[in-house]
Amino acid sequence: MKRIGIMLLAFLTIFVNELVSANDNNADWNDATLNTAANARFLSPLEKEIFLEINKLRSNPAKYAEEFIAPLASNYKQKLLYYPGDKPLLTREGVQALYECVRVLKKQDPLPIIYPSSGLTKAASDHVKDQSKTGRTGHIGSDRSRSRERMERYGNWNIRIAENIAYGGTNARQIVIYLLIDDGVKNRGHRKNFLNPDFKTMGVATGSHPEYGNMTVMDFAGSYKTK
Repeated sequence: MKRIGIMLLAFLTIFVNELVSANDNNADWNDATLNTAANARFLSPLEKEIFLEINKLRSNPAKYAEEFIAPLASNYKQKLLYYPGDKPLLTREGVQALYECVRVLKKQDPLPIIYPSSGLTKAASDHVKDQSKTGRTGHIGSDRSRSRERMERYGNWNIRIAENIAYGGTNARQIVIYLLIDDGVKNRGHRKNFLNPDFKTMGVATGSHPEYGNMTVMDFAGSYKTK
């Protein structure tokens, strides 16, 4: 299917050990504690904004849905989504995927916020640098590496890991929202990664892509110790 705008890649999750319950966190979005990546020198301004956006989502999913996702319903014309400031996106499901996302987020309890990891960021950056050169998409690198191998290059993880990839997008909010809606992804894997209470740390890398203009890789872990 032809897409105009942002492309979302299938997620990868690796599970180990047991699930843990989510912590209640009703922090206000202006609370500086949500800006966990503010002092992370290894992140670009856009990458820091992605951290803040995800923490806004996790701290109050219902509010995030009401303020940022639900209003986009009026931007659909049949299966084309006209996101402000970007080219139209040809969706598979149309506005119904957005409505479903809003329903899920309104029922979602607050989740623990995410903290940056330099090791996970290096792993994500490896994949961005690779596909910036090759123009490929997906989770497998040109060296045949998968996300788990890239994460284990720089440290040791526990509980579980996952990877989200987005191609295109003009800003942090758009990237997060499109992954949350997860149009065309039957099991909504990207959304599940964002809403997984196990994930406490993440690495983010952004860069150029020959076909989609830019790309973003997010590597999640329950816990991670950089080598």
